[in-house]
Amino acid sequence: MNVKTTQESRTIQASLVQPSDTNYHGTIFGGTMMAYIDEVAAIAAMRHSRRPVVTASIDSIDFLAPVKMGHSICLEAFVSSTGRTSMEVFVKVISENLQTGKRILTATSFLTFVALDEEGNPTEVPAIAPETEEEERLMATANERKKMRKERKGNLQEFVSLLNIEKSI
Repeated sequence: MNVKTTQESRTIQASLVQPSDTNYHGTIFGGTMMAYIDEVAAIAAMRHSRRPVVTASIDSIDFLAPVKMGHSICLEAFVSSTGRTSMEVFVKVISENLQTGKRILTATSFLTFVALDEEGNPTEVPAIAPETEEEERLMATANERKKMRKERKGNLQEFVSLLNIEKSI
């Protein structure tokens, strides 16, 4: 099995927050930021696996500070750990006031992607080799996040079995 460095999946995407991206507070819609996060994370996962991928889960999106209209947001994503066919991707979002240059960590997120083969079935992905202290820390804590994902999935399956979808249509 081959191993890739975190740098090989690193993806950076910058955007200017436009009026159409903002709510009545003049800050970016959470859903708009979520879409940016999913997109940049998917690109990082595809760079790592060199395969099509699907989003398996979004563990969390922690909004730490608002982003105002006219500011930029810079999203950085990279594969932080791997399973046999899955990849955990870490995304951090930094906003910048372009007039003052002040930067703020705005959001963080963990997502899981599964690589697919030509028939759309899960396929193996390379292992990951962290290079920086940040990457090593994320990899060292990945098993705990994986454990929480499995627990949440088990709880979700039980919850879903209780839902009545016939009346919702």
